[in-house]
Amino acid sequence: MSETTKTPSPTLPGGTWTLGDLTVGRFGYGAMQLAGPGVMGPPADHAGALAVLREAAALGITHIDTAGAYGPRVTNRLIRAALHPYAESLHIVTKVGAVRDEQGGWPPARRPEELRRAVHENLEDLGLDTLDVVLLRLGDAQGPRPGSLAEPFATLIELRRQGLIRHLGVSNATPEQVAEARAMAPIVAVQNMYNLAHRQDDALIDELADQGIAYVPFFPLGGFTPLQSTTLSTVADALNTTPTSIALAWLLRRSPNILLIPGTSSLPHLHENITGAALTLSAEDLTELDGIDRRR
Repeated sequence: MSETTKTPSPTLPGGTWTLGDLTVGRFGYGAMQLAGPGVMGPPADHAGALAVLREAAALGITHIDTAGAYGPRVTNRLIRAALHPYAESLHIVTKVGAVRDEQGGWPPARRPEELRRAVHENLEDLGLDTLDVVLLRLGDAQGPRPGSLAEPFATLIELRRQGLIRHLGVSNATPEQVAEARAMAPIVAVQNMYNLAHRQDDALIDELADQGIAYVPFFPLGGFTPLQSTTLSTVADALNTTPTSIALAWLLRRSPNILLIPGTSSLPHLHENITGAALTLSAEDLTELDGIDRRR
């Protein structure tokens, strides 16, 4: 993929953001749901998965999020089958640092040899000579865990020096790990769980925005209590839309450095996500929504 970019389709909400020297639309696409149940194995509808990826690109989406662990190696191969050779405007962000086991778990794989293997597998499966952005996945399935990232991140820095990676970032990371990574090398993105009900990264988002670093939230509806879900549904019903639409629209409004990567294996759902994220929220709506994280 080239560094030359074009402006995404005006049908996409949120405008653009830069990942280092790469311009992407703030509304992107997450490929995780294209794999089989539990993010394991191939999709039930292979042709349908390819159609969703092609439609995402046709709509002007220029940021696709993936990982070699999805499948494993399934979503990367679908992306290649659907979109290679890639448009100059399209940029793929992938993650390394975890694999899949036979029970469907996500054990860490952050030793130097494991990270080198993962980067080369991503290159092979995506059909690329250089990966645009690689995020080091930290923590575990329950969330971030404290501890130094120095050794694994140094491995990715070396792979970047070799020309296999263009830009770096971290995922599932604590603020301290983000700071440690930034002290070692420039980073362009942080990908963590964040939504209306889980706002532990509020200060981090604002700090990253000041530094021109993207924040990419995953699980926009993850971990809501029944009371929080009821509040969200009440706002959605009043606006004649869905809770997902409200959650995506709020995230875009929250900070200009937030990039969305909602995933789906359905063409109608893809269009619904785009329409929903473009929703305009009033000051009264925002006041009600901002109280959700306190309703526990």
